[in-house]
Amino acid sequence: MTTALSIELFPPQTGEGLAKLRTEREKLAALEPVFFSVTYGAGGSTRERTSAIVKEIMAANFDAAPHLSCIGSTRAGIRESLAEFRAAGIRRIVALRGDLPSGMVDPGEFRYANELVEFIRAETGDAFQIIVAAYPEWHPQAKSPETDLQNFARKVQAGANAAITQYFYNADAYFYFVERVRALSVDIPIIPGIMPIVNFSRLARFSDACGADIPRWMRKTFESHGDDAASIRAFGVDVVTRLCEKLLHGGAPGLHFYSMNTAALTVDIWQRLAGAAK
Repeated sequence: MTTALSIELFPPQTGEGLAKLRTEREKLAALEPVFFSVTYGAGGSTRERTSAIVKEIMAANFDAAPHLSCIGSTRAGIRESLAEFRAAGIRRIVALRGDLPSGMVDPGEFRYANELVEFIRAETGDAFQIIVAAYPEWHPQAKSPETDLQNFARKVQAGANAAITQYFYNADAYFYFVERVRALSVDIPIIPGIMPIVNFSRLARFSDACGADIPRWMRKTFESHGDDAASIRAFGVDVVTRLCEKLLHGGAPGLHFYSMNTAALTVDIWQRLAGAAK
């Protein structure tokens, strides 16, 4: 299968978590992703761990893209991170606004992701491929869909090369979003973010908080399985595989999996897609 695959990881907080991540990452690496991305905690709270994991991935001959969020950051701090990335041979960055850590009130010297993208371009020219976030079902803090579209367009105008979306389970939301941004002359690749489902109740809570819609038919079917983990897993794999097939058939330029540092579901879905493509 020639579809471009990328996979997100997050920095564990413990040595045990790091050991597990290395094991799971090896399984994911067998899928030959174009790159791994590594998340960045609120206010840069995982900066050193993010950087260490990215460098470890690159030492294993895979491309890696650190997340870099600007809220709560200074220009000097971002400049230092960019210099470190360049020295390490990193060529991709996922540039985000990010969230303020709990208790912090000062947003720092950047307010929005487009300001970060503009700063990276001004400081480093074309040294990095800059990937930004997109929200097919609209950012939960956006005043309106139109406002969110304009915010996204500003990130592209500032110099973004590609976008990865928030996860979703309604393919039409993605296609409609792409149609709307193309009407604004935005032509960068917009890669769907894919969230495999293993724990539905946890996913439902998280989705309610971040604005990702779970269709009623999905909720009702998951709820009907009660505590039957095997049935929940099987249904989740089927649903997400069909979503991926629909996205790829509709012209999506690739898929970005939110692995949650666990390989099994991503590997299963990807292998099913590969089998269907033969």
